[in-house]
Amino acid sequence: MPHWTKQNLHPMNLQQSPDSSGRGLLLLSLLLLVALTAVALLTRPLTPIDETRYVSAAWEMWLRGDFLVPFKNGEPYSHKPPFMFWMFHAGWALFGVNDWWPRLVLPLFSAGGLVLTYLLARRLWPQHAGLGGRAALMLVSSLLWIVFSTAVMFDVMLAFWVLFGMHGVLSAANGKRRGFVMLGIAIGLGVLTKGPVILLNLLPITVLAPWWNPGMRWGRWFAGLGLAVLLGAAIALMWAIPAGMAGGEAYRNAIFWGQTADRMVESFAHRRPFWWYLPLLPLLLFPWFVWPGFWQALVHHRRAGLDRGTRFCLAWMLPVFIAFSFISGKQPHYLVPLFPAFALLTARVLADRSSSRVSLPALLAMALGVALILAASGQIAGLHDKVVALPPVWPGVLLVLLALAAWVAGRRGVQPVLTLGVLGAVTLILVQLAASQSIDPLYDIKPMAQAIRQVQAQGLPVANAAKYHAQYQFLGRLEAPLVELQGAELTRWLAVHPEGYAVIYLKDRQSLDAIPARHKQAYRGGAAVLVDARTAARLLAAHVE
Repeated sequence: MPHWTKQNLHPMNLQQSPDSSGRGLLLLSLLLLVALTAVALLTRPLTPIDETRYVSAAWEMWLRGDFLVPFKNGEPYSHKPPFMFWMFHAGWALFGVNDWWPRLVLPLFSAGGLVLTYLLARRLWPQHAGLGGRAALMLVSSLLWIVFSTAVMFDVMLAFWVLFGMHGVLSAANGKRRGFVMLGIAIGLGVLTKGPVILLNLLPITVLAPWWNPGMRWGRWFAGLGLAVLLGAAIALMWAIPAGMAGGEAYRNAIFWGQTADRMVESFAHRRPFWWYLPLLPLLLFPWFVWPGFWQALVHHRRAGLDRGTRFCLAWMLPVFIAFSFISGKQPHYLVPLFPAFALLTARVLADRSSSRVSLPALLAMALGVALILAASGQIAGLHDKVVALPPVWPGVLLVLLALAAWVAGRRGVQPVLTLGVLGAVTLILVQLAASQSIDPLYDIKPMAQAIRQVQAQGLPVANAAKYHAQYQFLGRLEAPLVELQGAELTRWLAVHPEGYAVIYLKDRQSLDAIPARHKQAYRGGAAVLVDARTAARLLAAHVE
């Protein structure tokens, strides 16, 4: 016979938990992720500079048959460890080299992160079995998580290892030695994914364990933690030592020193203020952060007292957020591994108290839809020079109708978690569809990459008249590096190689038609042209960049 408590009979639980296990919402979360991934694959190219650079590093490793040392444009690439590149190689080994597999790796890790979040909620609050599905839905519908789940970046993959490590921390706190083994594996593979930053995400919660898990034995706990760190270091060194020997002294110094101490010193150079993340949170965590119902529930939960699971989430999230706030080298995606903690905390506080009204998030989504309609109709004058073509009007219309439907659903008492989850995910889908015709062509550099390949196939050298991020290597399947030259060096190179070609970047597209080029296209804020040496010299003499 079930053990009924006053909490079990809470009207919110009776009204909002037809799926008491939360599996239905977990399945919905995974389906939304599939839809988001499909839209990204169909509408968005691999985007320079970051995505194309990372896939190109994996391509050069594959081309060389060297799976220890990443390369960028023919030189060892020390800025990132190789785990994500290995994941690309695994798919290429199975399916052949292709463009789509690298773009599926991160959604697969995102799906794994949703499942781990679901399972973590069930372990933190076993008396609230449905919280796992809600947390997964909140996570997959948060704007920043959505964006980086379909981007070839490291942060969602890092978040997966953080979640895996959190399971290890919880198991260790429950007296299971395998928890420290899990934590060590998470540290090691996290280092191989994005470097020592995994320690910043995992160690604070272990130091604060006596607060969220009182009564533990300190000596045994910190001894186990030390062994977990050693295990993680051993896993990372299994790659780093042979890679350092194979990559040479400069590469060895970079991976053992430059990626840790040097970057930390540089990061504390106070380039951005400590409060820089705060005004971004309503956007990064849309729609949940701007929903008054969440803040009302949070205040109510705090007054009622913090349970073990809530303390666990706070110990995970707040110290890391504060640390990132004081590290001046800030980027929004650095916060991605904290999003599961926010989703878990939000799901928990809403279990006791929640408003069904979703007026503010719906109003903001409707305002965005109106902005898309105005952009499509040409009413935003400043947009004309920033896009290739005006976006279609129908995504904006659909977004307005979706926001109106969400507002009506809130008025009629439909679950706010379900309403806002769908609103958040579908909003980004419609924004991507609107951008696909107007913005994405500015970042589709595959035609240029293929034109460079044709020139190189003729045995002719190609120079890049700017800092080169290897953005063309994979998309063109280039087997030779580009010559990276600027200024006087490029002028001399063109004189010595009259048969060569150069990629020249123009500040605007106004004079593009008059330039004789092997290939020319819009590129980011201006244009890029592949021209012979004579034309390149003439463009440089005219001070065109």
